[in-house]
Amino acid sequence: MEYVDSDQLAVDEVADLYESVGWSTYTIDPGQLVDAITRSTYWVTARDASRLVGIARCVSDDFAICYLQDVLVRPETQRQGVGRELVDRCRRRFEHVRQHVLLTDVEEHQHRLYRAAGYREVAALQNDRLHAFVRIRGAQF
Repeated sequence: MEYVDSDQLAVDEVADLYESVGWSTYTIDPGQLVDAITRSTYWVTARDASRLVGIARCVSDDFAICYLQDVLVRPETQRQGVGRELVDRCRRRFEHVRQHVLLTDVEEHQHRLYRAAGYREVAALQNDRLHAFVRIRGAQF
């Protein structure tokens, strides 16, 4: 597996990766998706024989906050340490930043990955009373 920081991305390979994990909302406009990734503060890819099998990206001010936006690994490549390596590379890149934040869905395998990388659920914080808020266009609350 080869990991590449700020890798060159082709629209079709990115769309195929996102589709492979069911994130089709992101692939409505694949060109815009690639633009969003390359405008991120940092992104890293995982390639197996030049095939894009994983990606992670962060948006950060490089001082106070780092938001881990996407972590995707092709289903047939999951549970082989690729996701963990992608998250670790993001963590190391922004190790000096105080807050590392992410939002994720209810998939327990994702929760295991993030816990293993040192992330904790906000509700578990004992000394800090934090609340997380989100506004998502089109979401029903």
